[in-house]
Amino acid sequence: MEILSFDLLPSTQNYLIDALKAGRLGPPCAVIALEQCAGIGSRDNTWSGGKGNFFASIAISLDQLPSDLPLSSASIYFSYIMKEVLLEYHENIWLKWPNDFYFNDEKVGGTITKKVDQTLVCGIGINLKNEQNGYRALGIDIPPEILLKKFLFALDKFPRWKHIFSEYRVEFELSRRFSVHIGNLRKSLSDAVLDEDGSLLINGKKVYNLR
Repeated sequence: MEILSFDLLPSTQNYLIDALKAGRLGPPCAVIALEQCAGIGSRDNTWSGGKGNFFASIAISLDQLPSDLPLSSASIYFSYIMKEVLLEYHENIWLKWPNDFYFNDEKVGGTITKKVDQTLVCGIGINLKNEQNGYRALGIDIPPEILLKKFLFALDKFPRWKHIFSEYRVEFELSRRFSVHIGNLRKSLSDAVLDEDGSLLINGKKVYNLR
């Protein structure tokens, strides 16, 4: 996979999406920046920061993804694979539904996915070394480029969604102590029911992970 590395970008995701639309890049490819000054976070928030943290985006053709992967749960899929890589460095990291990396009870990063024609773009930001964006850091000193290569190596196996989900549904129990934004409302996950497509049933309403 082609990897483009930059010292500074406003947003790895925006750069990659623009390059795909302009035909300058095609999947599979990845973009990583040592610093990001206008990154995209959940709910139109920003995710930026300096050297030592992880800012990267990848582009994968839809036909490369597992045939059983619900696109609405792509961020769960990519996030869980990254979490498994991070477990090599910290045993207390887990994935809060639908796209947040947590260390114990505190958020340290997140994932955003977006479909661009027949390509899925996945952006990941993680506070590896430095506390930024109002969140704590894992406190590990792994070069971001090495973490990206480890993630891409794990992703290259493209495990089935069924396999990922069977493991994640156990980990989902950790999310029950927290809440999640549904539109402009904050909803508790204490009584949520996790469906096999990665969606939730909260108070009788189906909620999809569209991030």
